[in-house]
Amino acid sequence: MTVTGATQQPSLGERFVRAARVFLDPRVLIILLLGFSSGLPLALSGSTLLLWMKDVGVDLGTIGLFALVGVPYTIKFLWAPIVDAFQVPILGKALGHRRGWLVFAQILLMAAIVLLGFQNPLVSPWMVALAAVIVATASATQDIVIDAFRVEYLPT
Repeated sequence: MTVTGATQQPSLGERFVRAARVFLDPRVLIILLLGFSSGLPLALSGSTLLLWMKDVGVDLGTIGLFALVGVPYTIKFLWAPIVDAFQVPILGKALGHRRGWLVFAQILLMAAIVLLGFQNPLVSPWMVALAAVIVATASATQDIVIDAFRVEYLPT
């Protein structure tokens, strides 16, 4: 007895091509690049900063305190509703709600990274700490916006 109405399963190659097409969708590529730009400052304000401080001779106690720079990522849920509720004054009107916040966070990130680059942790540890906290906060804000953008932008 044979089954005549059975459908044939696609081959492994066909399934791979079908899966790869998903990742070549321009919307998915945009989300991928935004995710990369969101994660890069986390590495900068995390392990890279601590390694830099160790290399220049900052004592371990101070380096341990700098681990607190990552706290904004942990508590970003506290200001996520603010980002959703309020619009950045000039940028929000010109670019829209999400893009306004995204550009604002990017500008803040660039300024803080430049400030961080011009500091010496041995001479001005408080300026390094301030710049690192700004990097972490702006990056966490950017992550909030990208998460919201991802939910709104990609089809369900």
